[in-house]
Amino acid sequence: MERDSISAPDGHDAMTPFVLAHLSDPHLGPLPQPRLRDLAGKRAIGYLNWHRKRHMVHRRDVLADLVADMQAQRPDHIAITGDLVNIALPPEFVAARTWLDSIGPPHDVSLVPGNHDAYVHGARNHFPSLWADYLRGDDATPGSAAVFPYVRRRGPLALIGVSTAVPSAPFMATGRLGHDQRNALARLLPQLADEKLFRVLLIHHPPLTSPGRWAARLRDSRELLEMIARHGVELVLHGHDHRHATVWLDGPRGRIPAVGVPSASAATQGHNHPAAYNLFTVSGHAEEWRCDHRVRGFAGHGSASETSIGEIGTVRLI
Repeated sequence: MERDSISAPDGHDAMTPFVLAHLSDPHLGPLPQPRLRDLAGKRAIGYLNWHRKRHMVHRRDVLADLVADMQAQRPDHIAITGDLVNIALPPEFVAARTWLDSIGPPHDVSLVPGNHDAYVHGARNHFPSLWADYLRGDDATPGSAAVFPYVRRRGPLALIGVSTAVPSAPFMATGRLGHDQRNALARLLPQLADEKLFRVLLIHHPPLTSPGRWAARLRDSRELLEMIARHGVELVLHGHDHRHATVWLDGPRGRIPAVGVPSASAATQGHNHPAAYNLFTVSGHAEEWRCDHRVRGFAGHGSASETSIGEIGTVRLI
């Protein structure tokens, strides 16, 4: 993913625009065969739902084509905003680590978890260790487990990863940052602004809940929105809703874009937004950032084999 140029210490030419790719919610299948005792409570509902319809929505061939197209664009960095697994069976986390390694090395890929990655109590013990290389900040001790929020400095960017992954009741998909993460964020955001970095907040749940999504909301969104209004970021990237979305949040110096993306494995048939990914090209400096947003993915309906990946839209965000 690195380009041939004179590079800064992180491998990026400071004079070259930085390209960040963003995908989310791959919901990697197929499900491993569970033991009967694994299918208690919420997992049983999720297992039946997967075999009833979700396995037709989230397809590995669609995901493979999308990832190949993304890698062909040679982004400088890739951000993944959660929901790698489905019902958080232990073998799912192992398979997801293999998939992550196929996306790119940990230095070039930043991850935050989603609610499916913490589907039931106990599941949150798996991803902080198995996926830690992709969840670890620059200042973390090598080999340590994931701690949130983390910060990764890449080119002009500060990638700030938070976790909203908490277990929830059946038929619920809520998330929560919690007091400790919010306090740490309130300290980090001004520090990174002083470093003149383009701050990108990576979060699974959208900070502003869409109408009709109460059961899938971020429970402390009000506190997060107040913090963003006070301290600011330059860009928020999220997943969770499986749809294209750009909403504008209040910031200390104007509006801040929060951008969502469909599931990276979503088949083109049906009512779901088909699989896509975002590309952000960041240039300029702290007094005059520029961020151009491109979307590539499947458009229209029909089977994936009948539809090719292409450019869906381009807009200047900042």
